[in-house]
Amino acid sequence: MTYRRLPSLVALRSFEAAARHRSVTRAAAELSVTPGAVSRGVRALEEELRTALFTRAAAGLQLTPAGETLFAAAREGLDRIATGLSAMRHAAPRRLRIGAYTLFASRWLIPRWGRLRAAHPELEIELETSADPLELSPGAFDAVIAVTDARPRPGLAMLPLVPIAMLPVCAPSRLAGFDWRREPLLHSRQRPEDWPRWLDAAGIGGVDGRRGPRFESIALALDAAAEGLGVALAIQALVGPDLAAGRVVAPHCYLRQTSRHFTLLHDAERATEPALSRLRDWLAAEAAAGTAKDAKRAP
Repeated sequence: MTYRRLPSLVALRSFEAAARHRSVTRAAAELSVTPGAVSRGVRALEEELRTALFTRAAAGLQLTPAGETLFAAAREGLDRIATGLSAMRHAAPRRLRIGAYTLFASRWLIPRWGRLRAAHPELEIELETSADPLELSPGAFDAVIAVTDARPRPGLAMLPLVPIAMLPVCAPSRLAGFDWRREPLLHSRQRPEDWPRWLDAAGIGGVDGRRGPRFESIALALDAAAEGLGVALAIQALVGPDLAAGRVVAPHCYLRQTSRHFTLLHDAERATEPALSRLRDWLAAEAAAGTAKDAKRAP
């Protein structure tokens, strides 16, 4: 078999979408990721290939000669993959391949997995997780649970599941003498603006919202908070078990609602497929029940 030396498929999909739309912003909307994620994918591809693929001007993106060549090949290749996947889906029944954020899977989905199996023993689900939004593109899975705002995505069915609302938490031992001016703020590198936004919205002044250590993810920042290292911002819908167990407490009652949700995304044309429809209905019911519980225990 001939060895194929290929760049990252994730980076290629970012480049192909940006080249087709001549816009990073529109490519990001199609792929359900941030413009920054698309830009990083394109930049990584340019660095790997050691050539510029776009020229960037006020009028938008323009392909270089190398970019034109790669765009034609990438578009043809991705179209053929999509055609093959569609034919495979209709050829025979198979399990659902679902992508989800690692944090959402570990804190929300896995604790409910037993109920899913009890309600739908006929479903065979392969769950894959990632903290990288580019790896959770709807086109790579039967469905994904990703972070989105309310804007519609052409060709995609969207079901908002869990609102993203931020709540400060710390170990119970830190409550005595708690002072925002001295308290270490624990940050997630994935959400660098959370603390400045929360402090401003909560009306807490005189605190540098950018001070304090940074962690790779919200999950690690939460673990650090539980160990007494400072105060972290957690997603309310995902921190309930930790609050109930007394692992962490909320030192302030302000809950900052964001415009984003953990959202189920899949090809709109597949909405009536029985397996996908059953999973979607089950997720919707679980999300509604969870939202009601969160409202009752809100600080």
